Amino acid sequence: MKILFIGSRLYDDIDWYVKEKGIESVLTESNEEAINLDLPDQVFIVPRGMDGPKQVALMQKVDAIVPLIGIDPPLIDVAHMKEEVERDFRIPVIAADVRAVELTSNKINTKEFYTEIGVTTPEYQILNSPDELTLDFPVVLKQGEGQGGKDIKIAKSIEDVEEYFNQFSQALCEEFIEGSEISIEVLGYGGEYVALPPIYKGETTIEGTHPLNKVKTGPCMVEGLDNNLVQHTAYKVAKNLDSDGIFEMDFMYSKQKDQLYAIEVNTRPNGTRYLTTATCGINSLCELVNMAIGEFSLADISDRLEYHYSTEIPVGNYGGPSPKEPVKSFAYNDFVVHGPEGYQRVTARANSKKDLENLVEKLM
Repeated sequence: MKILFIGSRLYDDIDWYVKEKGIESVLTESNEEAINLDLPDQVFIVPRGMDGPKQVALMQKVDAIVPLIGIDPPLIDVAHMKEEVERDFRIPVIAADVRAVELTSNKINTKEFYTEIGVTTPEYQILNSPDELTLDFPVVLKQGEGQGGKDIKIAKSIEDVEEYFNQFSQALCEEFIEGSEISIEVLGYGGEYVALPPIYKGETTIEGTHPLNKVKTGPCMVEGLDNNLVQHTAYKVAKNLDSDGIFEMDFMYSKQKDQLYAIEVNTRPNGTRYLTTATCGINSLCELVNMAIGEFSLADISDRLEYHYSTEIPVGNYGGPSPKEPVKSFAYNDFVVHGPEGYQRVTARANSKKDLENLVEKLM
């Protein structure tokens, strides 16, 4: 079995699994100085875009293509390539299709999609000027595109809105939900979908604290919230997107209103994947490989589900004990260190809350 992987930044997360499965790995990358280029069996440096990876896939006669792209801008090009390669060359590409990317990469499209399928989302309006605002403060101002908190502002007054419009000519404006932030991964392939356990990402703050600076935990345990509701809603969203790969969804739960709100959905690997793996033993990136080799199965995932307490802590630069090889696998470790220097995080797991506290104390 030969698989083409597109993008090297995330490849070290699954290199151990690719080797364990005996897969011949081919990788394309546009940056010859990128990390992890020493890991695959073959590496091809290609221009930006999807034409280079497509040509390498055909030249190397690969059996499948797995894009490992964790940012939004290239996803639409990947989706167009997927549809062409699957149609013309019968090579499976484990990624979202054009419709799914168009619905999820633009927050306005996503809002309209939620409304269409009957999923509750915070009240919103599209502003072309501050004068059009009718929602009560505080409100959240966003651009249609962007990730990682980019171009998001919590406005507490009309002056804040006016300041935002000094930089932008339009804004997606939605009510600020005071409550719990929740993330969940859904895996889908060939019309089958499975929602993994929800992850707790902390409480919303009027200051707009970035998610990377919060301590996260799994599984999600929020008073008044039924995790089955989160999983059912996430499954419904993925089923209606009707595509392949990883779907990472963000929700808010308002205890005051006892209401779950859908915020956004991404069709790419996401920042909570380590915590999900630690919590339930299912690695979403490894499941992309399983989809490519024909071993993705809902029954198999159900049989392999584990139940752990886990946490993810931002540490800047980690200086604790070294994990075992392979260092990115929870199959061999009870903790994983990830992220670039200066912004590293430690994700750890244990079978009880007390054991987790003891482990974290040892690592810190």
